[in-house]
Amino acid sequence: MAAGGPNSGQPQFFSRAGDESFSHAPLIENTETDQIVVPDKKSWKNLFAYMGPGFLVSIAYIDPGNFETDLQSGAQYKYELLWIILLASCAALVIQSLAANLGVVTGKHLAEHCKAEYPKVQNFILWILAEIAIVACDIPEVIGTAFALNMLFSIPIWCGVLLTGLSTLLLLALQQYGIRKLEFLIAFLVLTIAICFFLELGYAQPDVGEIFYGLFVPQLKGSGATGLAISLLGAMVMPHNLFLHSALVLSRKIPRSIPGIKEACRFYMIESGFALLVAFFINVAVISVSGAVCNSPDLNKEDQMSCSDLDLNEASFLLRNVLGKWSSKLFAIALLASGQSSTITGTYAGQYVMQGFLDLKLMPWIRNFLTRSLAIVPSLIVAIIGGPSGAGKLIIISSMILSFELPFALIPLLKFTSSETKMGPHVNSLAITILTWIIGFLIMAINIYYLITRFVHVLIHSDLQLAAVIFIGILGFSGMALYLAGIAYLVLRKTKEMTHLLALTTEESERLSIEPSKTSAYNLPSEETVSMQLPQRIRTTNDVN
Repeated sequence: MAAGGPNSGQPQFFSRAGDESFSHAPLIENTETDQIVVPDKKSWKNLFAYMGPGFLVSIAYIDPGNFETDLQSGAQYKYELLWIILLASCAALVIQSLAANLGVVTGKHLAEHCKAEYPKVQNFILWILAEIAIVACDIPEVIGTAFALNMLFSIPIWCGVLLTGLSTLLLLALQQYGIRKLEFLIAFLVLTIAICFFLELGYAQPDVGEIFYGLFVPQLKGSGATGLAISLLGAMVMPHNLFLHSALVLSRKIPRSIPGIKEACRFYMIESGFALLVAFFINVAVISVSGAVCNSPDLNKEDQMSCSDLDLNEASFLLRNVLGKWSSKLFAIALLASGQSSTITGTYAGQYVMQGFLDLKLMPWIRNFLTRSLAIVPSLIVAIIGGPSGAGKLIIISSMILSFELPFALIPLLKFTSSETKMGPHVNSLAITILTWIIGFLIMAINIYYLITRFVHVLIHSDLQLAAVIFIGILGFSGMALYLAGIAYLVLRKTKEMTHLLALTTEESERLSIEPSKTSAYNLPSEETVSMQLPQRIRTTNDVN
């Protein structure tokens, strides 16, 4: 049902509790939008209509940043850190499911919720942090693609960085064909990455027993292992992915009934679980190949030196020397597929963040150009000045930044999905709430511990004068206090009360129908949000299949 205010240029929509004629009211009635319509009937076949967003999200778990940290993990600690990948993947499934639920239930993605929830100054700070996280995620993708082009076609790294800007044109070309075509492309690229690394396993032949031991027996030996563990965690659970997943689920037009929303949440969790399982196997394969190759007794001194400081570029030469030319080519193809698919999803995340936090409506090519430029400029500078080794170090730094930025996306997500005033009957259960907060606090505790210990270590072993050490120490610990204060603010701040569309009582619904001008569009996805990814026409699952 549509109800518009007297001076409203656009119709507003709401559902009336207890009235079947309104319980399945569509989320958006706009025939110009290419949403995939899910039938209003219970059937396992509906799962196919929901397949897609999880694969776009899973790309962030197998991007070049992950490959870099996976390679170093295997080279330095063999299979000892595989348990981090297992834990991070399980945590990622829980967290990503919450992000999907937020979008499905409320009709708004995470960035839009943050804008509605927080005051202007805090909202602006969260936007800046989100943009930094997206740039930190984008840098490994740009550098990884440049490395892949260098491996396959001997193109200089800095030229490869510039060429990655063409992915913006690819994204714009894909947008005209709708979200389904993009999802199929990403799924194909994920499959390509999986095939390449499973073939690499055949070349490397790692010890299966040792792999299982590393997966299920936690080990963390030394500060170096702690640093790599945090890098693995930062590369696995990415803040921009929470914004992205909560927005991508809006590409499905679901029945706006309580059973319909529950089914959507359940199927999105299944779909995300399958996609993340594929990503998990790929990460395990990368670490296993690296661990088997770098711990081989037949390595010469040159290859041993490569393993001591392994990056994406060195990995290609190492694989070629140890396993053969085809192994190196397979790695390059997988890296290229990973980099290109990651740039597409990263650009989408940048669009949603900018639109959600700032309500900034730009032409698509301008949004894409801005997002890509923020990553290309620092990558190009480092590639020219530092060369391949400098670019490889930049990837590790980017992964660390992502890990430290995660609380500023994760805490709002946990707060919103645990709020009955926002989620109505679909609020997190007590068990899920406790589990997710434990996961969040563990991640934050590990980050803070590592940050403090590394900072103190640098200060103690620096060659600076005592006055300089004291000054830097004051600045560093002041920054840490500010970091903790920001986390505490997000945790302790009371959630703003906003009634969920399906949590309304009959009396409230009748009042809203009498006073339509007061109807909140808070629970409805904005036309700008949907049109960023879905151009032309409404389709049903029959069209999809």
